[in-house]
Amino acid sequence: MKDRGLVYELSIRAVPWLLYWLLRLLFATCRLSDHGAERLTTAIANGTPVIGSFWHYSLLLVLYRVRGYSCVAMVSASRDGEYMARLLKRFGVDAARGSRNRGGVAALKELISNAVAGRHCAVVADGSQGPELRAQPGTVLLASRSGGSIVPIVCAASRYWCIQSWDRTIIPKPFSRIEVYFGETITVPAEVDGPAVERFRLTLEKRLLSLYQTAWSNEGKERH
Repeated sequence: MKDRGLVYELSIRAVPWLLYWLLRLLFATCRLSDHGAERLTTAIANGTPVIGSFWHYSLLLVLYRVRGYSCVAMVSASRDGEYMARLLKRFGVDAARGSRNRGGVAALKELISNAVAGRHCAVVADGSQGPELRAQPGTVLLASRSGGSIVPIVCAASRYWCIQSWDRTIIPKPFSRIEVYFGETITVPAEVDGPAVERFRLTLEKRLLSLYQTAWSNEGKERH
């Protein structure tokens, strides 16, 4: 047991550091293009916290795009989530730990507190476990309780590897083209509940799916 603990302690220190530098080197070879970035700029200029919402498959691409922003992201409370939390930290993104099945409420409250304090947030729309490309209500609740504005974000790449996971996470190949699409801002009234949450959840899902279709059709694909 002590050996396992030591191995985990060593890996939790080394793996995020190694991934950070590998991703830095990889993304340095890629060309990144924005579409509709003025929507993000306008939302930030309005003085309210921005909640970037995106599909799980594009996590690494969005992470690279938002590097340098003062923002907080929800990360799984599992031991594996610790790797991602430390990787995010290296990119300047803090982590609120939780998921739908483990600590999700506490993590959402932490995100709300950060957003109320004026920090931007990054939220995976389809959660840490899916279903894939189906928006969960967390983003809507965060926006309603904090006064933040939701900006849908979808990414595509001209060439990439696809991890065999539930969301088919993509990693851009060297010298590929990365396209980042920003959707129309969604403003959610304060303290929405019940049917209203579902309406705004569907609005977010439809806008993300529309951007998804546009992004990948421009790459000659129906989906990633």
